[in-house]
Amino acid sequence: MKIEFLGTRGEIEPKTRRHNMHTSLLLTHKGKRVMIDCGTTWLKGMKKVKPDQIILTHAHPDHAFGLKNGAPCPVWATEETWKLIDKFPIPKQNRKLIIPHKKHRICGIQFEAFPLLHSIRCPAVGYRITSGKTKLFYSPDVAWILEIEKAFQGIQFYIGDGATIVRNMIRRSKETDEIFGHATIRQQLNWCKKMKVPKMIITHCGSAIVSGEEKAQKQIAKLSRERKVDFLIACDGLKL
Repeated sequence: MKIEFLGTRGEIEPKTRRHNMHTSLLLTHKGKRVMIDCGTTWLKGMKKVKPDQIILTHAHPDHAFGLKNGAPCPVWATEETWKLIDKFPIPKQNRKLIIPHKKHRICGIQFEAFPLLHSIRCPAVGYRITSGKTKLFYSPDVAWILEIEKAFQGIQFYIGDGATIVRNMIRRSKETDEIFGHATIRQQLNWCKKMKVPKMIITHCGSAIVSGEEKAQKQIAKLSRERKVDFLIACDGLKL
């Protein structure tokens, strides 16, 4: 399986050559291409990607609105996400349902969705992805991962949320007391340390990274050394 970071920028104004397109991941397996998330900046870029399948984590504009004029292939999403993008002109036969905790094999790659805390209005999932001996977890927008022990079990690396390094972006609903927002990179490195995940790859980059990546690199490197968890800041076009 080949991994390419098509985009690594969150829903922010700043952008650079390294972080220009909204966050999206492309997985290629035996010539088949699976695109995870398709935000607004991809409205005119789908012809270059040529995905065979598209999978969504949630319905926020920077993750799903590249499909508001339709999709060139089948699209997979949870029931909650389909309700929020129901008006998008995607034919019924191309609307595929992701069921949390059910293992779906898409283009030869296994995806298992885990519910996340991130947005109250747009419920999100992260994906445990398995291809051969490679196991990873992908959650580009996350405040907390439900059933994190199971989600992280035996993975070689975690691809997570770069919206904030140490600044608190977690909020709590006055109505339900549920948390929402973005976990810090420091918190996510702590998750990796506790779950014995050796490496975090950072995507969905926020202003702290996009507007000052050199400074951010040094700050995250210190956090990484303290926790003995390797890290990499992904950029648009990065291939693994």
